[in-house]
Amino acid sequence: MSKFFDFVNGFNFKDAPISTQFLIKNSLLDIIGVIAAAKDNNTNVKLRNFVLEQYPKGDFGARILFDGRVISPLGAAWTGGFAADSLDAHEGHFLSKGHAGATVVPGLLSLIDAYKEGGKSVSGEEFLSLLTIAYETSLRAGVALMNSASDYHASGAFSGVGLVAAGARALNFKQDALFHALGIAEYFAPRCPMMRLVDHPTNLRDAHGAGAFSGMNALMMAKNGVTGAPADLIFAESSASAWRTLWTEWEIDNQYFKPWPVCRWAQPALTAVEAMLELDANIQEPNIESITIKTFHESMRLQGHQPSNADEAQYGLAFPVAAMICHGQLGPKQVSDEAVFDERVLALCSRIHIVESEELSNRFPAEILSIVEITLSDGAVIKSPISQAKGDPNTAMTKEDIIQKFVQYTSPVMTVDLQNALIEEVYSLEQRPDVSRLLDLITGN
Repeated sequence: MSKFFDFVNGFNFKDAPISTQFLIKNSLLDIIGVIAAAKDNNTNVKLRNFVLEQYPKGDFGARILFDGRVISPLGAAWTGGFAADSLDAHEGHFLSKGHAGATVVPGLLSLIDAYKEGGKSVSGEEFLSLLTIAYETSLRAGVALMNSASDYHASGAFSGVGLVAAGARALNFKQDALFHALGIAEYFAPRCPMMRLVDHPTNLRDAHGAGAFSGMNALMMAKNGVTGAPADLIFAESSASAWRTLWTEWEIDNQYFKPWPVCRWAQPALTAVEAMLELDANIQEPNIESITIKTFHESMRLQGHQPSNADEAQYGLAFPVAAMICHGQLGPKQVSDEAVFDERVLALCSRIHIVESEELSNRFPAEILSIVEITLSDGAVIKSPISQAKGDPNTAMTKEDIIQKFVQYTSPVMTVDLQNALIEEVYSLEQRPDVSRLLDLITGN
């Protein structure tokens, strides 16, 4: 227990290896870009209207990201988490089978914005320290959950814990208050059945809105003296293996980044298709007789041959593969609500067959792999090797790749000047005396 509290209270961003520091900054820019790109999508608009109605500002408020209107920090966390989750392009982590950033980045930004309104400031270096704490504790809680649970829960089930760990430090909680806040967050955590969402995609996605809300809620309750049961994901003996290397090794180093805005389980097939398109100019929709995707069980469950909205397209496999082939690229526009009616893409979807490979299922989740076979109308068969997704730790996206993705995703909603300002601010944040400029840039003020 003391090791956890020592880490929360004593860690400094400069304690992390240089490579880990860059990963934190890459993660921050990546999530900011995803939230911006999701600004006007169906889910984000609905949730923004919901929180404006249900969570007005009280004594303190936080600005809605890329909107600027001020509401309760709870509402800001709700809508920020939903925004990050509503475009399936945020980073993730193998052993937790989930994601931290889509909860902790908008949650922490909302908390610090409210904190700033209360007349206090947070330096750029301290913010990066808080963000590292949030990531590292979320991901380890996720590992502990996956090791102990009999079924697969959405990321909101563990990511709120990281927001509490970082938020408690920002709010100067004593050890007892942090202990209770962690217990409240875990007790009220949204243990959502993830495979039900995979089978029936909706706006609810990976429960990041609920994770951010539950974390913020736990902080506010503990601040007002509410007690919580011990958080087993942190303090139970059965969870100890997830925490042994805290502060000596870095779970964030095991994160992956997504080049494309769809479920991670679809990305190995997309990586294979991208390479095939580069090597063979004959792979075009009119020339294709059929496509067979051999993949692991969870990826096979994605299917998605005839999505009716963006949620179903982004939690599909057939549609993203067909869209990449038909358009030569795959970005937010190709998996939007409007794109799902593209007749050429749907026609190719009908020729895609998705089958489970027992070998690839046995290698999941340590490895996320797929094989793609394309049969052309002239009888030629083009087969990919067993393919790992681009953006995994050993096929990593560079800083330049992250910036290129950020620019591509945000160009429809952001000026070049704002893009450049955000890139500069994120990568030099530890030099800033406070985070006011970053907060102003992402709230439009």
